[in-house]
Amino acid sequence: MYYQNYNYPPPQSGWGGGYYPPPQQQQQQWAPPPQPYYSNGYPPPAQPPQSYSPPQYPPPGQYGHHTPTPPPSSGSQYRSYHSHSPSWGQSQTPPRPPMEAQQFGKGAPSNYRFQYSACTGRRKALLIGINYAGQPNALRGCINDVTNMSTFLHDRYGYRREDMVILTDDQQNPMSVPTKANILRAMQWLVRDAQPNDSLFIHFSGHGGRTPDLDGDEEDGYDDVIYPLDYRTAGHIVDDDMHDIMVRPLKPGVRLTAIFDSCHSGTALDLPYVYSTQGVLKEPNLAKEAAQDLFSAITSYGQGDFASVAQTAIGFLKKAALGDSARQRTVRTKTSPADVVMFSGSKDTQTSADTFQDGEARGALSWAFIKTLKQRPQQSYLQLLNSVRSELEGKYSQKPQLSCSHPLDVNLLFVM
Repeated sequence: MYYQNYNYPPPQSGWGGGYYPPPQQQQQQWAPPPQPYYSNGYPPPAQPPQSYSPPQYPPPGQYGHHTPTPPPSSGSQYRSYHSHSPSWGQSQTPPRPPMEAQQFGKGAPSNYRFQYSACTGRRKALLIGINYAGQPNALRGCINDVTNMSTFLHDRYGYRREDMVILTDDQQNPMSVPTKANILRAMQWLVRDAQPNDSLFIHFSGHGGRTPDLDGDEEDGYDDVIYPLDYRTAGHIVDDDMHDIMVRPLKPGVRLTAIFDSCHSGTALDLPYVYSTQGVLKEPNLAKEAAQDLFSAITSYGQGDFASVAQTAIGFLKKAALGDSARQRTVRTKTSPADVVMFSGSKDTQTSADTFQDGEARGALSWAFIKTLKQRPQQSYLQLLNSVRSELEGKYSQKPQLSCSHPLDVNLLFVM
C-alpha cells in the first residue's frame, strides 16, 4: 500500500545554496524499452508529454514521526576515503565510516567537503516493482523483488512497514500503482525533510533503457532511463531528473542507498564516482578507446579509401573530447555532500536478467544483493560488490556496478 503524505513539495535547490548550478531544463526524447530485453518491444507511439503534473488526489494525513530505529552497534576504527588496501583480515569486521567531514579534490569545487552517514536516524524506503502485466514486454519477478526487499529491510535493518512506500502494478489503489506521476511524487516524499544520519532506501525493479543525452553530461552520449507502467503515454523518467529530485536536495550526512535492478542502469542516478571490483575509481580514458577503435577501423579498411579513414579518425577524436568534457562536467556538477551509494544491475550498455531463484521469478541483482547480505551481513562496499558479482558470474552476462556521490573508501563497512 502507498502510505502517508502525498502533499509533496517540489524538488529543492541544492543544499545550503549548494555546490550544484541551477538545473537546465531538458526536453526528453521518448524511447521504448530496448528490443533485446525480453523481446517484443512496443512500436514507438506519438511523442508523449514529458512535463510532470501530479494527479489531483486528496492528500492523506501528515507523515508520522517516531523514535529512530537504532542501527547495529558501531565500531571505533576509521579509514580515509582514498585507501584501497584493507588493514583488517577478511574474517574481521570492516571499520565503520568516520563521523568527521571529509575533504577532497578530484575536480569537485574547492574546499568541498562531504559527510558519511552513521545511519542512526530515521529510516524511509521506496520500493518500486513493475511486471508490466498484460503487455508484450511483461516481466515476472519484479513484484516478487519488492516483496522480498521489504521483508529484508524490515527484518535485517529495522525499517518499519509504515515508513515504506510500495508501488507495484498488482494493486487496486490508484495511488499505489507505479505510474510516472506516482513514482516522481514518491521520490520527493523519500527525501523530504531528510536530516544528517537518516537512512533512505530506493529499490527499482523493472524495465530500463537509454535515450540520447541532450545536456552533455554523459560520456557515452546517452542518458539512462526507467520505464513507469504508463510510459507509453506519460514517457520515461530520465537519470538527470532522478538526480535532481533525490540527490541534489540532500544535506551532508544523509544516506541514500539505491538498488536499480534494470537494464542500462549503471549510472541511473548520475553519481560521478564509479568503482571497479579492485576498489579503483574508474576514470575512462576515452582518447585511448578512440585510438583503439581507429586502429581497428584502419585494419579493416586495409588498402581501401583512406579519405574515409581520416574522416573516421576525426569523428573518433571528437567523440573522445566530448566524452572527457562530459566526465569533467559530471564531477563538477553532480558531486554531492550527502552519502549516496548505488548498486545497479548492469553497466550502462548491458541488459539485466529476469531469473528464477528459490522457487520464484526474481531479478538477478535483487536476489544476489539480499542473499549475500543475509549470508554475511558485515561486509565492506568492495566485498559486497564482489560478492554480488560472484553470485551472478557464470550465470548471467551482466556486471553489477557500484557508484557514489563522493569519493568512497570501499573498505569501510557497508551500512544503511
